[in-house]
Amino acid sequence: MINISGEIKKWKEYTNLLPSLKEELDKMDENELQEAFYTMLEFGTGGMRGVMGPGINRMNIYTIRLASYSFGLYLKTKYKDDLKVAIAYDSRFNSLDFAKEASKVLATMNIKVYLFDKITPTPELSFCVRYKKCNGGIVITASHNPSKYNGFKVYDETGCQLLPDEVKNITKYFNDDINLFEIEAKDFDSLLSQGLIEYVNSEVDSKYLENVKSIKVNNVNKDNFKVVFTPLHGTSAYLGEKLLKELGYNYVTVKEQMIPDSKFSTVKLPNPEDKDSFNLAIKYAKDNNCDICIATDPDADRVGLACKHNNEFILLTGNQTGALLIDYLCNYKKINKQGYVFDTIVTSNFGSTIAKKHNMKVISTLTGFKYIGSWCNKLEKETDKEFFFGYEESYGYVISDFTRDKDSLQALHLCSEMACFYKNQNKTLIDRLEELYKEYGYFIDKLENIYLEGIKGKETINNILDYFRNSEVKIENVNIKTKEDYLLSYGINYDTNTKYDIDLEKSNVLKYILDDNSFFVLRPSGTEPKMKIYFSCNGKTKESAFNKINIIKDYIMSIVEKLK
Repeated sequence: MINISGEIKKWKEYTNLLPSLKEELDKMDENELQEAFYTMLEFGTGGMRGVMGPGINRMNIYTIRLASYSFGLYLKTKYKDDLKVAIAYDSRFNSLDFAKEASKVLATMNIKVYLFDKITPTPELSFCVRYKKCNGGIVITASHNPSKYNGFKVYDETGCQLLPDEVKNITKYFNDDINLFEIEAKDFDSLLSQGLIEYVNSEVDSKYLENVKSIKVNNVNKDNFKVVFTPLHGTSAYLGEKLLKELGYNYVTVKEQMIPDSKFSTVKLPNPEDKDSFNLAIKYAKDNNCDICIATDPDADRVGLACKHNNEFILLTGNQTGALLIDYLCNYKKINKQGYVFDTIVTSNFGSTIAKKHNMKVISTLTGFKYIGSWCNKLEKETDKEFFFGYEESYGYVISDFTRDKDSLQALHLCSEMACFYKNQNKTLIDRLEELYKEYGYFIDKLENIYLEGIKGKETINNILDYFRNSEVKIENVNIKTKEDYLLSYGINYDTNTKYDIDLEKSNVLKYILDDNSFFVLRPSGTEPKMKIYFSCNGKTKESAFNKINIIKDYIMSIVEKLK
């Protein structure tokens, strides 16, 4: 149990507190202090992430030191000697400072650090861990969160984010009464001169891009095709443009968003899931007669598309892009082994339905690309099985497993190729999507984000999930076939009134499966103070799918609103 007043006193009395943090701490009222000190930052689906500021529930150099020191202790216990860690960072406030603090702590522990010399895409860090034969990796990023956030993602020796059991082996050190103000971090330049910290240069960029270019499926005529690219002020600006240039595409960049900007000044949210993040890209596309807009998020692991169709730009969902990529790969990529496609329990069944028709094995994991990455590690040891494709509905894709995390540069390459391929057939991606709907039925998806911040917000989220866990849900004219509880690790089939085990990590998630490739899911976000409710419905017509999803959404949201 955290002694909140004691922690606040310790921070206020610490004479060497970073001046900017001391100034902010002195201005905080009681509620702000309570929020900043009531708990230690936790690792979620994307590592440790939080608002920047003073306190143990905030991202600052001291919590970064504690996380880095705990990671170092974990590595020393697991590997003993000759340890190496790669560290990358994004364009956010304090990211370089946090990366240097992590480097100093680990190097002081006699762990060799490869620190990137510039802002770097998250998937390149995943690649670098394997390329440099490191024992682990760190990325300082808060991905697509608002600018007040930053984070600390941790990777294993395969370039995959750590699974929960391994994370527990790190976070146990948080509770060992380590005084985060006493963690030793020697002078950066001194550690650099000793060779304990070494900068990563363009060599890794080149090797990574070689691999990204190797995922090509078809030779396409690019003469009459043009791309708009935007990194949304993030880390893919340099490599994204370099990739398009070296692949021979005609492209236009959104100049205002090619600039690394910690404020993300041109967007409300630096997230390709947000339609408004495409406003500038679509303007550029209309002005330059382009065919497709491709946006990556600040740490370059997610990608979104806006496609020109009948002279309008239509945004694709993550599920639609995933289904299109699966269809394209299944039709045109040659493999010699049994192919495996991976999605998550909140991903639409659209892509998996296509994959199964092409005799792919489909495995659904919990949300978090680390679960897909861990499957890449398992398949690597199999002689008759092959990783084919992995994706999440939240705009994350990997085509080749030389990275063990979602990779927007791979997606930038293949989405450009796919859109160009269909244009050469006088089709748009929307045309191909409609063809797939006619073959497989219409899949419609909606996502409700319910923002609930702080102590009270966390309690409310738990109360909502507890209500649904312990109550029967009955929706008129909707047949709920199965309810799956990933915290209690079992499902109930209502048709047969039988229980079955779920062999996945425990997670506070509930999924209701309907009888026609449809479902809805309630899940707290692992990276933001919000609850997510996913709705996915399939129908023979677009109208029937929309009607069904609206009935379900209205019913569930009416309950949630009463519980908030």
